[in-house]
Amino acid sequence: MHVTLVDESVAFDGLSPATRPLGGAERAFAALAEALARRGHTVEAFTATPAALEVAGVRWQPFGARRPSRTDWLIAYRKPELLDFVAKAGRRVLWLTGPARQMNAAPARAALDRHAPFLLLIAEAQASFDRRGLTAALLPMAVTPPYADAEPAPARPPYAIATTHPAHGLDTLLTLWRERIRPAAPEAELWLCSALLARAEAGGAIDPALHPVAQQALDARADGVRIVRPEGDVGMARLYAGASVHLYPGHPDEMGAYTLMDSQACGCPAVARPLGAAPERIANGVSGYLVPDDDSFANLAALLLTHDDTRALLGAEARARFRRLDWDNAAGALEGWLR
Repeated sequence: MHVTLVDESVAFDGLSPATRPLGGAERAFAALAEALARRGHTVEAFTATPAALEVAGVRWQPFGARRPSRTDWLIAYRKPELLDFVAKAGRRVLWLTGPARQMNAAPARAALDRHAPFLLLIAEAQASFDRRGLTAALLPMAVTPPYADAEPAPARPPYAIATTHPAHGLDTLLTLWRERIRPAAPEAELWLCSALLARAEAGGAIDPALHPVAQQALDARADGVRIVRPEGDVGMARLYAGASVHLYPGHPDEMGAYTLMDSQACGCPAVARPLGAAPERIANGVSGYLVPDDDSFANLAALLLTHDDTRALLGAEARARFRRLDWDNAAGALEGWLR
């Protein structure tokens, strides 16, 4: 089959996950493209990459490059309007990554009505919208080899890692850390993995709306808070494998929770609020904890930072759940739905 994947968000290609920090959605796009190529398909991926290149059997093309006149499967990423990208397609797929309500906007509804695509979901939490009779399926969860192959190696002194966007509950997490978690685990550190905060720490410009939480993070350095610049997949796997717990405030619109899957595969248990897709990534009480309030969040975070046996038990369960979930299985499921 000739498969065309298309995304017009940020500039990335098949080399990006290994060479620089990249969002979970973009990494998933690249991983599925490569998995389809490994399974014998001819795969072209159109993104905002500045130059054409071939990586792992995938032909990466700039978004404005010449489009194929026909493709067997067109996979439009995130935006329903991209279903128009190729004039003739045997099957059209809309791969949804955001909350379901985005499909109710007029341009999105028009594209859905025009093409009647197959809907590819990343979380059960996306299923609650009027699909108007369209067929939908949940793509199996998957992680890439750097995370699946990582060996847990909790650091001493212990550290918690947080990957949340600064606007998604980081202010509350920092307050809990300073007032509740650090006093109960005085040797522990909190590593904030954030390009935005790293830029702010270096004196760079960030969105003015984020200045208060950035200043809060900078002020908390005396309480064991470190700002860590995100890395490529190998570096991020190393950070997760060294952490005792992944603290994840979550957000109702977070449908991917990709970093939770990655850290779980590395054997790092999590404490998270049950928002968005987080309940689909954590087995509560088995590979981490889904908590209802700030008290339980703080108490369980401190528990995993101070009780090695509990951390090791949950971390082993997390690793066992995710390390065998690969992108070849996801690509195989997609083949079954489209053929």
